[in-house]
Amino acid sequence: MTEHVFTRYKRILAIALDSIGIGQAPDAARFDDLGADTLGHIGEFLDGGLHVPNMARLGLGNIRPDNPIAGVPATQSPVGCFGKMTITSHGNDSLDGHWEMMCLPVRFEMATFPDGFPQWIVDGLEAFSGRRVIVNRPYSGTEVIRDYGEHQMRTGDLILYTSGDSVLQIAAHEDVIPVDELYRICAYARTLINGPEVVMGRVIARPYVGPDRDHFVRTSNRHDYGLEPIEKNRTRSSA
Repeated sequence: MTEHVFTRYKRILAIALDSIGIGQAPDAARFDDLGADTLGHIGEFLDGGLHVPNMARLGLGNIRPDNPIAGVPATQSPVGCFGKMTITSHGNDSLDGHWEMMCLPVRFEMATFPDGFPQWIVDGLEAFSGRRVIVNRPYSGTEVIRDYGEHQMRTGDLILYTSGDSVLQIAAHEDVIPVDELYRICAYARTLINGPEVVMGRVIARPYVGPDRDHFVRTSNRHDYGLEPIEKNRTRSSA
């Protein structure tokens, strides 16, 4: 279907709402995601349910009429196509889905580090940046700056953390480590995890601002360094 569409049109605009799932995937247990249902849970949490009239008109509520999303009823005459798909790639990161949407499913395992990154990655970051690395374990992005942000401001250390996804994240206060410097460090980090020993999906620069732990906020200067596609996607070659 996708290849047919791309042979017919020279350009297609795809809009992805990242991490907006509608039920758990078959391999949810592998990633500690049993019971995942982002849209359903948001609808349950909000007073009156979700209010997304345009998406409802497209057919969002028709995807699972037997277990409706609160606030998103099925419509008799949806104006768009609708459905539910399961990713076939071997992973749990946004990058896997982005590649697969462009007909390049990930058929290899991208590394995750539930116990923190190996010492050689930490040593490489410290040698390149001239700064000490702290934390180095899975952490919520907002909680890690609340717990370590003031330390980072005092010392200039790099807050290194990860998650259940194949991501390496580095957080720093913009007044302590300028954004351009953080970007250079993250670009170097990308070179450490391109293989062959370790292949990861993304490096994410996570700058934040604020005077203290109760007022830290992450800024829009976030920047992702994704793994380059390992081959041309089939949509491009068939266009």
